[in-house]
Amino acid sequence: MPRSRFFDKGETMNKLTTALVAGLAFAFTSTAWAGCEEVKAKIEEKIKKNGVDKFTLTIVDKGGQVDGKVVGNCDNETKVIVYKKGG
Repeated sequence: MPRSRFFDKGETMNKLTTALVAGLAFAFTSTAWAGCEEVKAKIEEKIKKNGVDKFTLTIVDKGGQVDGKVVGNCDNETKVIVYKKGG
């Protein structure tokens, strides 16, 4: 039997599902791939919106000693962003 020049419904659904899953995976991991300064700026903005005036955010290598709370990661999860209240 000759193959139709159009996709059948199952084949189309498989392609749509694959595209949707790939898009969602990219959206959820995009911050992990983002540059550290960009991620740091977004976190800083959120902290300021919560009314905190004096704080520091420091970018350090993942696995290193941190003095504060880890609040984000960047550079493909090789670095973390550390929050410390006060100034």
